[in-house]
Amino acid sequence: MKFVIVFFAMSIYMYAISLGQTLFEGNCVTCHQIDTEKSAPTIQKVVQVYKMRFSKKEDFVKNMAIWLIKPDTLTTLMPKKIQKYRLMPELGYDKDTLQIIAEYLYETYI
Repeated sequence: MKFVIVFFAMSIYMYAISLGQTLFEGNCVTCHQIDTEKSAPTIQKVVQVYKMRFSKKEDFVKNMAIWLIKPDTLTTLMPKKIQKYRLMPELGYDKDTLQIIAEYLYETYI
């Protein structure tokens, strides 16, 4: 029975990771490449800055999702990047989708 519960929990975790990866690669990676800055900061840099400010996963996910719903120059953690690349546009995604992406980023870019 314990094996079934652990297997079920791991299956849900892997599904969440793969959904987050699919959403990220289908949307965000266009501008936020892994390790090359072209039209926006690298996703590695974004995650690094957010983890420095919000080390707990729940805080990281919550704050990243909130900012992504309505990007704002007054609440950014990366003002110099906004000066260089401009403010990220509103994407029109719902909070749940953005939280899935943020969870994926937190888990993936350590």
